[in-house]
Amino acid sequence: MKMVTELTSKAMATSLNLEENCFLNQFGERAMLQARSIYYSKCQGPDLILGLKPHTDGTGYTLLLQDEVGLQVFNKDKWYAVPKISHAIFILMGDQMEIMTNGVFKSPVHRVLSNSERDRVSIAMFYAPEKGKEIGPEDGLVNDERPRLFKKVKDYAYTHWEYYQRGMRALHTAKA
Repeated sequence: MKMVTELTSKAMATSLNLEENCFLNQFGERAMLQARSIYYSKCQGPDLILGLKPHTDGTGYTLLLQDEVGLQVFNKDKWYAVPKISHAIFILMGDQMEIMTNGVFKSPVHRVLSNSERDRVSIAMFYAPEKGKEIGPEDGLVNDERPRLFKKVKDYAYTHWEYYQRGMRALHTAKA
């Protein structure tokens, strides 16, 4: 998974015409990669309960393997189902990547729906900067047409978690 995160970070940098290691440098040599296996039991009233409430991820990005459809992203006042593609890794941008890209890549609000017919399992790998590492928008993404949207932040994941517990989004705490 470390190789996947490195390739992903380099590809994102290259797609933005940046030096390919710029995001890896912000994540640091001891970037955190945490795995979480998530089990959602079937529910007779899936319209009455969410598998996971609407939120954004406080990480750089999340690598997700899912065995069933259930993940939805919110865009333009509407929820969209993320299709399940067998043997594929779904990559979801997190708040810290939105900060590093000065808002070019967005951290989408997403949720997980319950299923009335079967249990659901997903495996998520959360990739975040090393503890104590300060991150901020890449200089190459800040100019007269695109002013700095975010300030430099350190240990953003902790701030994100505090807001998540209250059902709120934390990205505004990093606004420039």
